[in-house]
Amino acid sequence: MNESNGVVSRFKKPKWLKVKLPVGEEYKKVRKIVDKYKLHTICESGNCPNMGECWGAGTATFMILGNVCTRSCTFCAVATGKPPEYDTLEPLRVAKAIKKMGVKHAVITSVNRDELKDKGAEIWYQTVKLTKKLSPSTTIETLIPDVKSNWDALHRMIDAGQEVVSHNIETVERLYKRVRPQAKYERSLEQIKLTKECGKRTKSGLMVGLGETKDEILKTIDDMVEHGLHILTIGQYLQPTKMHLEVDNFIYPETFDMYREEGLKRGLKYVESGPLVRSSYHAERHVNVPI
Repeated sequence: MNESNGVVSRFKKPKWLKVKLPVGEEYKKVRKIVDKYKLHTICESGNCPNMGECWGAGTATFMILGNVCTRSCTFCAVATGKPPEYDTLEPLRVAKAIKKMGVKHAVITSVNRDELKDKGAEIWYQTVKLTKKLSPSTTIETLIPDVKSNWDALHRMIDAGQEVVSHNIETVERLYKRVRPQAKYERSLEQIKLTKECGKRTKSGLMVGLGETKDEILKTIDDMVEHGLHILTIGQYLQPTKMHLEVDNFIYPETFDMYREEGLKRGLKYVESGPLVRSSYHAERHVNVPI
């Protein structure tokens, strides 16, 4: 244990990371709807520790454009490889499921589809448009991938009326080659900047426990604020399988509190920071953040 740095050894998962197993009638209801409409959720594909809580509250984060990613990020549980042909009827199925669930705030994300000329932008646009059409009172957050500087694709993705546009920076610049080998730190910052310039409410997410330092986290926060970020989530990295990156250390809850306070001091409008926080955790709270 290294208390001076606010971390604890990676070899034993601390008590504050224990979660309840998914149970309850509302969880079963969401499970049934997801299966009926043959949908993918990042809750399942990403092994999210909050799935029981969120599904129990009647919400889920839908993953469009399939469940096979063209990237091979070493932290992510989503399958990587050559994706099958995308389904043009998927936007309607997602919109119908969201209406059936009656959710007040929906989160939609996707795998990377680097092989597509438009990076999947048209499917993104149609999914949000149809959801708004079938559920006019539902607010939407889209957690979009890196478009590899295809800014026309970015504009199409974010032009459908969603209230929040999120793009995760994931980790500090020094660790990018090990954690996100096909991504670029500066490119993701530029994507956040352009999203802000389009008048959107911007959001991003960071993982900790990969070997970064406190100063590197604070530098990353400064970089994101400089590029127009409004909302940030910070959570503990948890190794999905033995094939993925190992946890370097477990971060104390008090350190997460410090990051929240520092983020707000540095100009962020809202910070969700805690061991079990993930990108879409408490996402309904972010939709009214002033910009």
